[in-house]
Amino acid sequence: MSETASATMTFSVAVQPSGRTFSTHSDETLLAAGIRQGVGLPYGCKDGACGSCKCRMLSGSVVHGAHQPKALSPEEEAQGLVLTCCATATSDVVLESRQVSAEGALPIKKMPTRVTTLQKVSDDVMVLQLQLPANDTFLYRAGQYIEFLLRDGARRSYSMANAPQGNSVELHIRHMPGGKFTDHVFGAMKEKEILRVEGPHGSFFLREDSDKPMILLASGTGFAPMKALLEHMLAQGIARNTTLYWGGRRPQDLYMDAWVKDFQKQMPTLAYVPVLSDALPEDAWAGRTGFVHRAVLADHTDLSGYQVYACGAPVVVESARRDYVSLGGLPEEEFFADAFTSEADKAQA
Repeated sequence: MSETASATMTFSVAVQPSGRTFSTHSDETLLAAGIRQGVGLPYGCKDGACGSCKCRMLSGSVVHGAHQPKALSPEEEAQGLVLTCCATATSDVVLESRQVSAEGALPIKKMPTRVTTLQKVSDDVMVLQLQLPANDTFLYRAGQYIEFLLRDGARRSYSMANAPQGNSVELHIRHMPGGKFTDHVFGAMKEKEILRVEGPHGSFFLREDSDKPMILLASGTGFAPMKALLEHMLAQGIARNTTLYWGGRRPQDLYMDAWVKDFQKQMPTLAYVPVLSDALPEDAWAGRTGFVHRAVLADHTDLSGYQVYACGAPVVVESARRDYVSLGGLPEEEFFADAFTSEADKAQA
């Protein structure tokens, strides 16, 4: 191959219906190019594991890198769907994506952060408070996440669990035994430790141009970004009718149950439905049982007039997306999600 033929090429990407355009190089993904130029395409894991960045290609051609079939099946790819996080352009491309953020996307920054408090709220969940540099304002939308930049180049992603306020960030970290980062958090991390982070990332945030009632669906530590959304709504005086469904296996998995019940006193438009899938007799659980995403359908047979925000295990998020659209009549564009993909999930991609 000649030197000219192997050179990096540049293509244009247009996004409908917003009309936003940006350029991409043949050696970078569509998502990376969009982020680099302030065009906020939807995304989650950035590793071809969750499917949050999936959208339709109206024209053009791309080549996909490694990804999981559950994120994009061969059938979906044949129908013209693409994963922008692992697709590189081989021609000019036109995409259809309804979740492109407006001009002036928030800047992504790398910065040092100091651990101020560590609070173990259950056997396997730690609430981490981080202090960001006082001389550098960190802007983010409630629901977005940051990435820890580890010394070996690895990254670990966690959603902010508080609404933007000052220079403090709250994270809810579940212990994954054998996990390089979480073993450190639960074993050796101390207050005042300095870590490097990058953010904000993600397209999971409240769409404030709607007054539709909302379902917030969380499993496990997927509650973290929901807490941020609720705090943001309270701070901004957003009074949309909202129901939080929070699922876990046992009562201890609902590690801030008391916080939610107390928060309801400040937010009368919030209803709360905790759901357990594996309660034992000794738990004396008198609440809802079963799969949390099915509890929503049991209460709301018609979701056509709702918005749904879902966060947690990929199986919960994908089951909800499928069933709410096919069984509940939810418009596809009104389902917003952030699936928590572990390093094991990403490795499979």
